[in-house]
Amino acid sequence: MRRALAVATGLLLALSLASPSSADDSPSLSLPPIPAIKGLPIPSLPTDLLVPSFIGKAATRQPLASPVNPQNPWLSNNDTNSMHNDAYASDAYKVSGPLGRRLKIKSASYGVRECATIAFDSRGRIVGLCGGLEGFSMMVINPRTLKPISEMRTSARNLLTSANPFTDICGGTYFFLDDDNVAYPTTADRSILKIKVPFTGKLVKQQEWSLKSVVPSGDCLIATMPDWDGRLWFFTQQGVVGTLDRTTGAVQAMHLPAGEEVTNSVATDEDGGMYVVSTHALYRLDADANDVPAVTWREVYDRGTRLKTGNLSQGSGTTPTLLGDRWVAINDNADPQTNVLVYDRRVGVANRLHCAQPTLAPNAGTTDNSLVAAGNSFIIENNYGYDGPVSTILGKTSTPGLARVMVDDDGCHVAWTNDSIAPSSVAKASLGNGLLYAYTKPATLNGLPNLFDAWYFTAIDIRTGKTVWSRLTGTGIQWNNHYAAIYLGKRGVAYIATLAGLVRISDG
Repeated sequence: MRRALAVATGLLLALSLASPSSADDSPSLSLPPIPAIKGLPIPSLPTDLLVPSFIGKAATRQPLASPVNPQNPWLSNNDTNSMHNDAYASDAYKVSGPLGRRLKIKSASYGVRECATIAFDSRGRIVGLCGGLEGFSMMVINPRTLKPISEMRTSARNLLTSANPFTDICGGTYFFLDDDNVAYPTTADRSILKIKVPFTGKLVKQQEWSLKSVVPSGDCLIATMPDWDGRLWFFTQQGVVGTLDRTTGAVQAMHLPAGEEVTNSVATDEDGGMYVVSTHALYRLDADANDVPAVTWREVYDRGTRLKTGNLSQGSGTTPTLLGDRWVAINDNADPQTNVLVYDRRVGVANRLHCAQPTLAPNAGTTDNSLVAAGNSFIIENNYGYDGPVSTILGKTSTPGLARVMVDDDGCHVAWTNDSIAPSSVAKASLGNGLLYAYTKPATLNGLPNLFDAWYFTAIDIRTGKTVWSRLTGTGIQWNNHYAAIYLGKRGVAYIATLAGLVRISDG
């Protein structure tokens, strides 16, 4: 599911995409200035002309019925508020995305950085958290032109640490947008920021809450999310779970068992439950009348025997995904084959595990992205073999596979599999037209090796699992999305971040 990871290696710096002038910074953060951004197109290569620009044929809208996800009153509208769309982390949009009719591709480069987590404010503007070598910035972006409107540095990266910038998820991974156009990102300095997106689009820092009293040095914030009562929950990599009262600043915290890490985002439901998966177990947590968090239930899963290539930790790679009023699902890390685990989250249930459905290829299957909840099913994407941008250059790619797991009354079954190769995309469903979107890098094109490293925006029929069409975005490493999610905006427009900027896909 996943991650606004930093975009920084010597290979990527050689792209030299940053522009020269100064940016709009938050003075209180005391960070060095970074170059301003011009929003020029991501550089295309002559090799774009040597690969198919479109494969397949346009789709016809076939809306897919699915349980309605309730609206958390402390978040902006569903489909606009976070990486995974809503409080249920469904990764499913009500709107209809591109159907494949005379598709138009537009891109903008923001330097060597990736806006992997984005939301949309009440005016439809993109609000993105963008990571690069120097740290993280929040940006407001015009959704049509992709030109930046404003930018604010939110967190610096400590380049003196041994953290790999491609796997370092500290202080800039997830954020959410509330119903008043206020964003809540975290920082590497163990604090939460409150940043307003006003009518002018010029970002305004309103507040900063330090959590150093409960988050020890060496740990870092991973995710934040409000529950239905407005408590702001936070989660750290080393397992600190806490609540923040945004009015008083009061903080309450607890710690998951020693050795358990959190490397994904979280989900919440209208009953007050907060769902998080560690490297060992799936949790439901609730807060008492004094806002103190506690474990309501804990379900241990098979975390396997190794860190699989394609995962950032040894354990589930998913954010918990809620479906309807009953289910919550993750994947495990079992050997030889990963399972989609579906649990009954209702109060009072004795045996919570409803099914453990094997999926993806044995000894070559895993995911580090959230499951997609569509209809009465969960869709999983295979990320096995993706080990950063270098693993998909010079014709290389990862292991194929997507699968749809149907939830039955007495268990689960695999409805279909698809051999598309999506190295690291956070796939999304459009309930408005019945398509699943993934960002793919085929191993071959027209029977020949994909030596020019062509990347495609791909649509799959959710009902049948058949690939409907694929549209070229570009060739070369600069088009790699590196764990960025796909997003759907107004009027059927899709967006996906790459290592060098943002791509807009729309029907003509």
